Formats: sequence, structure tokens, C-alpha cells
Amino acid sequence: MGRMAQWASMEKRLGFLLFYISCSALFFSFFSCRRRVVLAQDLATARPVDVGVILDLESLTGKRSWTSISMALDDFYAAHGDNKTRVVLHLRDSKASAVGAAEAAVDLMKNVHVSCIVGPLTSTEAAFVVHLGDRARVPVVAFSATSPALRSPFFVRATPSDSVQVPAIAALVRHFAWRQVVLVYTDSEYGTGVVPSLIDALQDAYVRVPYRAVIPAAASDDDLDRELRRLKDMPARVFVVHALPDLGIRIFRLATELGMMTAGYVWIATGGISDVLEMVDKMPMSGIIGVRSYVNRSKEVLNFTNRFRWRFQRDYPAAQVANPSMIQLRAYDTVWAVATAAKKLDPSLMRSSIDRTAQSGNASTDLGRLGVSKTGEALLHAILHTRFQGLTGDFLLVDGQLQPSALEIVNVDGGKLITIGFWTPEEGGTLKQQLNSTNDTDVLNSVVWPGSQTDVPRGWEIPTNGKRLRIGVPLKHGFDQFVKVETDPTTNRTHVSGYCIDVFEAVMHRLPYPVAFDYIPAVNSDESYDNLVYQVYSKNFDAVVGDTTILANRTHFVDFTMPYAESGVSMVVSVEKNNSTGMWIFLQPLTPDLWWAIFAVFVLTGFMLWMIERRNNEFPGTPFQQLGTVFYYVFSIAFFAHGKKASFTSLFSLIGCPSTVYDIDSAEKLTSNLSRFAVIVFSFVVLVLTSSYTASLTSTLTVRQLQPTVTNVDQLLATGAFVGHQDGSYVVGMLERMGIHASKLRNYSTSDQFAEALAKGSARGGVDAVFDEIPYLKLFLYQHPDDFTMVGPTYKTDGFGFVSFLHPELEMDFRKLRTDRPFAQQVFPQGSPLVPDISRAILNATEARELALIESKWFGFPKNSTSKSSDRSSSSLALHDFAGLFVITGLVSAAALIIFLARFIYVERNGLQEAASTETTLWRKTVALLKHYHDVEETPSCPTSKRDENGALGGDQIPATGSQSPESISNHSLFSAASGEEGASSSELNSPMAESREAR
Repeated sequence: MGRMAQWASMEKRLGFLLFYISCSALFFSFFSCRRRVVLAQDLATARPVDVGVILDLESLTGKRSWTSISMALDDFYAAHGDNKTRVVLHLRDSKASAVGAAEAAVDLMKNVHVSCIVGPLTSTEAAFVVHLGDRARVPVVAFSATSPALRSPFFVRATPSDSVQVPAIAALVRHFAWRQVVLVYTDSEYGTGVVPSLIDALQDAYVRVPYRAVIPAAASDDDLDRELRRLKDMPARVFVVHALPDLGIRIFRLATELGMMTAGYVWIATGGISDVLEMVDKMPMSGIIGVRSYVNRSKEVLNFTNRFRWRFQRDYPAAQVANPSMIQLRAYDTVWAVATAAKKLDPSLMRSSIDRTAQSGNASTDLGRLGVSKTGEALLHAILHTRFQGLTGDFLLVDGQLQPSALEIVNVDGGKLITIGFWTPEEGGTLKQQLNSTNDTDVLNSVVWPGSQTDVPRGWEIPTNGKRLRIGVPLKHGFDQFVKVETDPTTNRTHVSGYCIDVFEAVMHRLPYPVAFDYIPAVNSDESYDNLVYQVYSKNFDAVVGDTTILANRTHFVDFTMPYAESGVSMVVSVEKNNSTGMWIFLQPLTPDLWWAIFAVFVLTGFMLWMIERRNNEFPGTPFQQLGTVFYYVFSIAFFAHGKKASFTSLFSLIGCPSTVYDIDSAEKLTSNLSRFAVIVFSFVVLVLTSSYTASLTSTLTVRQLQPTVTNVDQLLATGAFVGHQDGSYVVGMLERMGIHASKLRNYSTSDQFAEALAKGSARGGVDAVFDEIPYLKLFLYQHPDDFTMVGPTYKTDGFGFVSFLHPELEMDFRKLRTDRPFAQQVFPQGSPLVPDISRAILNATEARELALIESKWFGFPKNSTSKSSDRSSSSLALHDFAGLFVITGLVSAAALIIFLARFIYVERNGLQEAASTETTLWRKTVALLKHYHDVEETPSCPTSKRDENGALGGDQIPATGSQSPESISNHSLFSAASGEEGASSSELNSPMAESREAR
């Protein structure tokens, strides 16, 4: 019974629940039906706005777009009631052709009298429809026609133009440092529209476009296979593919079969392909980089995606279900914008929307009977001023074109699509990892490249099935140390050697990849190296290796590597002996300002010593006699080293003192540490000056023995002398520009011929000077060091370089190149990919000292060295060469004098104040101060010299200097240790000066 009761209770509850659910369903059904009835009544009373839709209904993209358009219209009117106008869609099939799209447009305009047309899908189809819409004043709103070439007053592009992607692609190429890019695009309005701006953007980023693969829109697999094989044989490995989705996917599938989706390749897909990458089943495109408009995956987009999948499966049960692509999202926003604009129209205007006045022209044709829409212009104005937040972001039209906020950079990794970064238009365009980040500019996330590689591809490779490089080498009849071509008479094989060849092979061995090449001697290359360089431009050679100078006019036709040898043009002449010398030649080693500076330093040092050493018994006599002794002492330092004995007649006798024989040591005893330190510094300066003077004078006397016969070009022009040059050298043109007539030029091939011509001179059928590049002249002077010298200025050039490494398959179709650049840049595809790598290898070989060893091997002298006769010029020593020494000794002498005077003033401050206080004028005060200084410091005049019969000095005579102790001498100095720190010594107290101080 209990269980029965429980079951009965449960049945009641279940019945009540079912009743509640049934009532709720009836309630909601009633109100839903009521809303639909009200909406139907509103739509029935609203004025219709006829809108045509042109799609390719045979393609999957067309079917999916129609589903998205239908959903947009349903969602709009479900969200907006009380509509006075309503959009009525009229679908037409373009049959995947421009003619079909034009027929559909004519039908819609002529028979349906549409006020607007949405579509068609492609730019080629849109070009015809836009022309018709402009004629009939019917706005054409395209959501997938992206060609920048489509422009018309009645054309509205509800999607960003392809030109928006151009700076992003150029930034990608620049970011990965690729130097050349091959464009692959369809031969259609869509494909060619963006090419000019893309090429300009790449060239502004210093990127070459060596080839453009133009694919017919209806290309077969055989056509694609043939074109892809041509691309495979080229060195370039970076491809930008701009094609419609179907054709782009076919290109990638065939590239995979040909092995072009492997390591080393780079594929960049534009928005037309990148927008549908999620739809591709089993994507054969691992490693591809795509550029497309960014769409935030908001909840509205996710909700639309779920509803779209259900709706599309309902409408097309047999079709494969997939998420909507960017095209379907754009289609949804486009119809929403048209419906929003139609809602703004005045319903009264729609009454006359079918009234058309015949257009001028042939009315017997369909085009002539289209008429002009009276509602189209108003609807166009409403569309252009419509703004809302759509599925793809902010719907804002500027100049009839949708403005994107950012572009998304995606990478295909296996079957997944990964976002590696974004491009935003701020600050001229910026790559970044995160959209809203400001700290990661010019940075991308890691990329998986074709072949599952993570290292950035170099961007070009030497094709494995390509031709061997044809390297032209000059045939020289002299200076074969640079390039020497020999032919084996037995085997008829050519052997090439020389400095330039060794440098080239050393550089090629440093490349990270193998390069196959063959040397081909260039016939008649000694006539002109310009002709040899032109052979590269003419494609007879792929490159030239030799002693080829980098010149500006040659760079118009070929590319050069960085120089591997320094160069320049100079002049070599004969030298002649000259034994004549002038009477003032001893003054030439030093410049006049240096002589005066030396004299000034000597005077300053002497004055300093006189001021400090006046009380020194070694400098007796009156002040003038003391000055003579001091300056004699100072100037004698320049000629006699300290410590050596030499006897001189005392200068005292010349100024009134008795004649005495003084030893040098007697005149060298200084009592003050200040003067001693100053003299030490001064002696060092004198030592440097005398050594430098001796060396300079010796060099001057030696160099004067050999003088060049010619010193400059003006002398050659004045005398009308003959000038020599090397065969085939560009120096001829330089000499003619200097003013040397062609009849005065003589060409030679070898260094021995140079020597013979210079030895003869112009008078005997030779030349007075030879002009050539410095590497040749260095070799010549090394071989003939005694009789010739290099004179005159050096005319700088860029040095020797290798010419134009251009692969034979790397050519550009100039007839297709749309650019306004100068012809010199169009006629030759400069920017060969090998040139930077070769230049980098030259730098590495130079830093490793490998090139120096090669130079030493062939020329016998190290790099940057010159022969001993290459520079015989001699210049005098100038003041600035010894300015540091003069500053040092001057400061030391001045400091010693200042310290002495400061201490004297301190010790004699009372006496100085007393002497100055007795006078009134400034002049008298100065005289009194000087007199006080003289009286305090005055020593006895020259003492009388008395000798006994044995020649010894008397008891009242000055003792011999040698018998004086250093202590007794130092006691006479105001700055000696005793007088300065301990007071006057006993000997000082007995002196007249001590007595005078005691008297005061």
C-alpha cells in the first residue's frame, strides 16, 4: 500500500510538471506567432527596396556567401521593428565569368529596377558591373572585390583594398632580411591591380623583384607545373602568391609535389588565400605565412558561426560544412549596412524609384535603355554614412572603402593555423607580437618554415640543376702577378693563377654553400677593362674576377663586391742626384716658429735660474754678470752632458770680473731643489730636441741627394712631356680630363717597360712620368727601388672588386616592369644575391689575415707597405710636434719661480711693507720693492783673485768650488733645508746679508 501511494504521488507531480511545460510552450508560441504576425504586417506595409545580389552559385564560396547574406537580412529585421522600408533581395548567378556578371547586372537594372547591387565576388566581374552601375547611377557594394584598380563614384568597397596589405608584406620581407622576392599572381584585374604598389614598396625596402610569374586565370595543372619548375630553377626562394583561393590552393598543392615546400623555401600568401585557409581540407601548405585582416573572435562571431553551420547545412545538405570565412563575415556586414541605409530612406522616394528617364545614346540596345535610378544616389549617400559595430569590427567607410584596423600574420603549422603577430598602421606600420602591446615592436613569434624548419631561410639558393657560373678573367701581357692565364700546349687546358685568383678562391671557400664556376679568359680585355665589364652586362659572363677597379660609371651596369684591395692613382717619376747644399741648411730641420719657441724656453729657464740662484756663489758678480753666467749655463746644457769635464774661459772676464778657469761641474751646482727639478725637466726637453734635430738634419742632407725630376702635373703640362700608362687602364680618361692631350700618352704593358721609358725620358722616346694605380706602382717600386719615386697627390678610387655575381637564370622581364625609375636602373637587374655574401666573406678573410698572406706570396711585401723609395719627401719639424714638451718645461719653470717668489714675500713681508709704506706713488712703491729685493738678495761682487807664488788662492779669496761642501753651498740658498726650516746657519750669520738683517 505504501508503494502504491508513492507511485500515485509521483504520477500527480509528473502530470503537474507536464501541464506546466505545455502551458509555457503554448504561451511562448502565442507571443512568437504574434510577433511574427506583427513583423509580417510591418513588412507588408513597408516600401520595398529592391537590392540585387550577384554571386557565383556554382562555387562553394558563392553558396556560403548567399547563406550569410540571407542570415544578415533576417537578423536585421528581427532586431529592428517599425520599418517604413524593407530590403528585398534578388539573386542572380554570374556563372563565374565577367560576361555572366554583366548580364545579371543588366537584368537587375533593366527588369527589376534595383536600387543597389551587392557583389559580385571577384574583381574581374566587378569591373564590368561597376561600369554599368556608374552609368545607371546604381551603387555597387562589393564585399570581396579587393583590387585597388576598381574606382568609381558609385562603387563601394565593403572590404579593405589589397593595397592595405602591401606595407605589411614589405615589412615582413624587411624583418627577415630577404633581398629578393618573386611575385606569383594571376593575370586578371584582381592579380595585376596590386602589383605596381607592391613592387614600389619592396624597392623602397631595398628588395629586388627579379622575376614575376604571371599565371592565367584559367591555367591548367600543366601550365602551373611548367611555371613552378621555372621558379625552382631560379636562385630566389621567397615567393609572394596573390591569387584567388581556388588557384592559390592548386599552386601550393603542385609546389608540394615538386618539392618546393621543403627547407629553404618561403611562401607568403595574401589575403585572398589567407582568408580561406581554415576551410582547406588537409592543408598541404605547412610553413606558409599568410597576411589577412584581423577579426576579433568575439561571442557574436562565435554565435554567428554556430548558426551559420546549421543554416548552411539546411540549405545545402550535400555541401561540406565549414566555419564561415572572412568573405562570409564581410557579406553579412555588407547586407546589414545596406539594410541600415535603406531604413533611412524616405518611403515617398520609393514610389518613383521605378521611374527612369532614358539615357542619351542608342536606345535600341539594353545598355541604352538602362536609364538612371532616382533612388540610387540617395541610397549611396546613406550607405557611405552608415557606421556600426559589425562582425568584422568597426564598419566605417572612408572614400567609399572600408578601413581596416590591423592585419593578422598567420603561419600554417601542419593542419593548424597559428597567429605569429600583427601589423598595425601606427607610425608608418609596425610589426608586433601582441595587438595591443607597445613594447614588442618589430618582433614576431617563432615561425615554422617549410620542411618544419625553425631557422629563418636565407631567401635564395644556388639551384642544384642550375648552370655553372661563367667567370671572366682578363688576359694580361704584363703585371701577371695579379692575373696570369697559361695554356698547356699538350692538353690545351687553361690554367689561371695570380693574386686576384687566389683571393677569389679563398673568398669562395668561405661561403656557407658550394658554388660551381669555370674561368673563361676574356679576349682583348687588355684594350679596355670597360669592355670586359660590359661583357657581364651583355650576359656573356656571369662575373669577372681580376684587377678590376670599382668606378661609378661601371655601377650603372653591374654590381661590385666590396673592395678586396685598396687602390688609387698616382705618378711615378725618375730621380736625379743633387749634391748642392745651402749655407743655411742647418736651419731647415726646424721651422722658424720652433726656433723661436726654443729660444723663448731657454730665456725663461735662464731667468728662472737667475731669480732663484742669485745668492749661489757659483753665479757671482753683478746682476748682469749673473745673468750672463746663468744663460751660459743654460745654453751649455744643449751641448754638454752633465758629469763630463770641460774647461772654458770664464765669461766673467768679459764683463769685468777677473779671468778664472772654471770647471763645468763648478757651474752646475744648484742650491735650490726648485731650480734642480726645473733643470732636470729642461735637460730632458733639450735631449729630445737635440736628438730630433740631429736625425732631421741627417735625413735632410741624405734626401737632398735624390730629387724627383717632376713634382706635379702642372709641370708636365707646361713642358709638354710624354706620359705613360698601362694597357687597358681607365687612367687614360683621367689623364685627358687633367688636360694631357691624347698624343702625349704612351701605353706600356710591363714594369720593365715602365722603367725603360722613364729612364729614356721624353727627349729620347720615353716618358717623364707614368700614371697608374697604386698596387701596380707599389709592385714597380718594389722591383726598381733606387731610380724612381712616387710623387704628387693620390687620386682616390674604391679599389679592386669582383664584378656582378649574377646567376644566368636570374633575369627580370623588363617589359612587364611598371615603374618610372631611370632607364639605367631598369636595363640591368642589379642586386645580385651573391654580392653581399661575397663581400661578407672578403671581410672575414681580411680579418683573418688571409689576404695579407696572399699579397705577401705574390708581391713579396706585406699589405699596406710601401717601397723604400716610394716617398722621398722630407718635412721640417714643427712647433706642434713638441708643444707638449714646451708646455711641461714652461709650467715647471713658472711654478718654480712662483713658489720662490711666494716664499720670499712670506719671509720678507715685514721688510716689503716697510719699503712700500715710505713711498706714495705706484711707481715709487714698485721701485722700492725691487730695491728691497735687490738689497736682501745682494751678494758680493766679483771677489778679487789673489794668488801666491805657488798659484794657490789667498786666505781672503773665494775657496775653490771643489773644496766647498754641498752643505755650505746650500746655506746660501733661501730655499735650502737649513734656511727654510731651521733658520740661518752660522755661515749665513757671518755674511753681510745677515748683518744687514740684524741691523734692521
